[in-house]
Amino acid sequence: MIYHVCKAADWALAKTAGRYTGSPDDTRDGFIHFSALAQLRESVARHRAGQSSLVLLVVDPVPLGETLKWEPSRGGVLFPHLYGALPVSAVVAAHDLPLGPDGAHVFPADISA
Repeated sequence: MIYHVCKAADWALAKTAGRYTGSPDDTRDGFIHFSALAQLRESVARHRAGQSSLVLLVVDPVPLGETLKWEPSRGGVLFPHLYGALPVSAVVAAHDLPLGPDGAHVFPADISA
C-alpha cells in the first residue's frame, strides 16, 4: 500500500467526482505525492504539521499501473509519485487524521510505521 494525506473537504469532492486530482502542491509539482509506510510519519510531520481536517488515504498501487513512478526525493530515497488523477476505486481506506493534544497527528492503530 501507499499513502496520501489530503484535506477532508478535497476528499469529499473526490468521492463525488470519482477521482482525486491532488493538492495545490501536487498541481505545482506535476504529480500527486505519496509515501510508503516507512516514510509516512516523517512526511506528514514535515509537510502537514499543525494542519487539521485531514484524511489519510490508503491506496492500492496496482490499479495505478504505469502512472505511478518511484522517484528519488528527500535524501535520494524513492517516493511514489502519481502522474495523473487518483481513481477513488484505488483507495482501500480513508481515515481521519486528527491532531493530538501535543499538536502531532494521531494515526489509526492499524497504520504502524
